[in-house]
Amino acid sequence: MTCSVTNQPEALTLGPDGIALIKQFEGCARLRPDGRFAAYPDPGTGGAPWTIGWGTTGPDIGPNTVWSGPHCDARLEADLVRYADEVRLALGDSPTTQHQFDALVSFHYNTGAIRRATLTRRHREGNHAAAEREFHRWNRAGGRVLAGLVRRRAAEAHLYAGKVSNPG
Repeated sequence: MTCSVTNQPEALTLGPDGIALIKQFEGCARLRPDGRFAAYPDPGTGGAPWTIGWGTTGPDIGPNTVWSGPHCDARLEADLVRYADEVRLALGDSPTTQHQFDALVSFHYNTGAIRRATLTRRHREGNHAAAEREFHRWNRAGGRVLAGLVRRRAAEAHLYAGKVSNPG
């Protein structure tokens, strides 16, 4: 299977590989006995930002936030559209494969850093090998290296390189 390259990033939308990667690492966590989902603290800080559902954060989410499964799914869908739009804007007209785009949306969904990351600059320069290496630098939360972030960045770099299967 080959990946198409486009210099029209506005044509790209998040594909199934990107959605699967995000869901794999975000998980829809904290299922309560009543079948609803409770917010949980950030693993790096033990507090804010609070997260619910498929990794959703924001000013409307705190320690007492509880959502239904359909609410979690609907919010993920809306958030993924927004994050994909932000990635397209950050990439400008730089040629981008579907796998690269999916990996960059996953990265941005987790970090919110697509505009300021050296990773984005390297991609825009066309230095994809350097961009792929940049994923691994984003492995910290609360000043600590987190094993989950190490795994996620490896999977994102793997997808960015055009490899669909998870490296581990």
